[in-house]
Amino acid sequence: MKTTRIPQIDSIQELAEFWDTHDLTDFEDELEEVTEPVFVRDERKSAVNIYLHPRELEALRKLARAKGVDQETLIHEWVLEKLRAA
Repeated sequence: MKTTRIPQIDSIQELAEFWDTHDLTDFEDELEEVTEPVFVRDERKSAVNIYLHPRELEALRKLARAKGVDQETLIHEWVLEKLRAA
């Protein structure tokens, strides 16, 4: 008899860690089909894709690591700085 169940949490990070160490087929009896969207995009937010050369991307990653943030956060900070200065 198995004692592990699918965790009932909202943290994407925690769910990702769980599924990194578990197999979905072990939980078939707990699965159910859903017809409604599970994750709804916040309409107040949108994404922008930017393309960087590999050297530029590596420089961005190094700067972000040095500041203790991820690259998306660093880019967001830079955009906000430029918008405030405009």
